[in-house]
Amino acid sequence: MAVSQSFGKRENEKKKQAKRLEKQKRKEERQAGGTSSLDEMIAWVDEMGNIVDTPPEQRGKQEVRLEDVVISTPKKYEPEPEPLNGRIEYFNAGKGYGFIKDRASTEKYFFHISSAPAGISEGDIVTFELERGTRGLNAVRIAPATK
Repeated sequence: MAVSQSFGKRENEKKKQAKRLEKQKRKEERQAGGTSSLDEMIAWVDEMGNIVDTPPEQRGKQEVRLEDVVISTPKKYEPEPEPLNGRIEYFNAGKGYGFIKDRASTEKYFFHISSAPAGISEGDIVTFELERGTRGLNAVRIAPATK
């Protein structure tokens, strides 16, 4: 007994068969046309960034010396910080700390007795430098100001 197919199924089978034949024809045409060489497939980029099919002009290569190549960024040379001028606002010799008020910015900076010379007291004019500490900027290298 033959299996009957509906009209829709037969039409779908015919369409699939036609597609297979068309694909096979295109494949045979490509093969008959010959293979492309690698040189025909390569594209180049010109100086302006456009893709072109002609190779760039061959120019002479420049010799690069190893000493001329710079790999890292140049070191930043920071100028030596100029000592700041200030007045000792508060000083507790028993506890070993105090505060210096900067004359230019009126900021107050903490200092420890180990950074100060012996014999300083409140009201003395001093020069100092700043260093970052755990709780902010601290005055270090304190010296009496020369007038």
